[in-house]
Amino acid sequence: MNFKTKKLFNDMCSAMAATYGVSSVAEQFSVEPTIAQELQDKITESFGFLQLVNVIGVAELKGEKVIGSVTGFVPKRTDTDSRDRQTSDVLSLGSKGYELHPVEYDTHIKYKTIDSWAKFPDFQARYAGWVRKAISLSKLRVGWLGTSCAFPETKPADNPNGEDVNKGWLQLLREFNSGAQWFTEGAKAPGEIRIGPGGDFENLDAAVHACKQMIDELHRDGGDLVALIGGDLLAEDKAQLYTAQGQKPTEKERIENQAIIRTYGGLPAMTAPFFPGRGLLITSLDNLSIYYQEDSIRRQVIDNPKRNRIEDFNSLNEGYVIEDETKAAGFEFAHVKLPDGADGWQ
Repeated sequence: MNFKTKKLFNDMCSAMAATYGVSSVAEQFSVEPTIAQELQDKITESFGFLQLVNVIGVAELKGEKVIGSVTGFVPKRTDTDSRDRQTSDVLSLGSKGYELHPVEYDTHIKYKTIDSWAKFPDFQARYAGWVRKAISLSKLRVGWLGTSCAFPETKPADNPNGEDVNKGWLQLLREFNSGAQWFTEGAKAPGEIRIGPGGDFENLDAAVHACKQMIDELHRDGGDLVALIGGDLLAEDKAQLYTAQGQKPTEKERIENQAIIRTYGGLPAMTAPFFPGRGLLITSLDNLSIYYQEDSIRRQVIDNPKRNRIEDFNSLNEGYVIEDETKAAGFEFAHVKLPDGADGWQ
């Protein structure tokens, strides 16, 4: 680091120490629960999709879920002359438990890069934003693609998407109730789900409709379900629209200028960063959660001249939760096949 950057870095570390209530951030420290909540809120705010799901602090490594979903039927009448009124349990938790695991979000930035940031007046905010965005993107990637929790250490070279960091939302759904709400195979070919003309589902609309039927009927008409759809499926659907209507100038313009993803199977549709390209998941967004242990957050920021870089160590106990698995259903994206344009599937 040059002289100006070093001063800015020291000022930033002093400001961080004051925020966290510690003497120095160069030594590992625990983050107080109230500050931990603020930190998690800022990480959530740094990337849009995380604001749509729940990020919740809990006290224990293992326990019962804290949100769940509303189900059941409430209105009734009671003859109070003969018996007491009875309340209804309207909270459904699916599988009730959660479990958190230690996760390290360690980053570094080279001197030459941080030197180039020294010219910006928002140096501290720029650095903080860079760290938070890296963490938030990683959380989403593991949320969609995580399949296991490797101990004592993960193998990033073999699992570039963090597949062995934690069990994400899709994996939790795979494992719930023997995969009853996780569609893995159609009738056309073993181990395949064919979406397109002549396939198991003629189009994406039909696939979404079928997926919705896998959700508990108590949740199907609640009005809060959305279809999370991968980019490959959306692109294929758009290609089919071009094939069917794209030769008409007015229809071609409508397709090209379409700003809002259309509805599928009667549900509003959206996609998300790192969501599998051929993935399909139906749930409500408030049914997806990330839990963290409130007093588990540790942090340390050091200047490491041996590597010519600033190193930022962050760790906490964390886990992914589907609040009510009966309110979710999905397709095994690795099995989805699309028309290859030559009367085949790939």
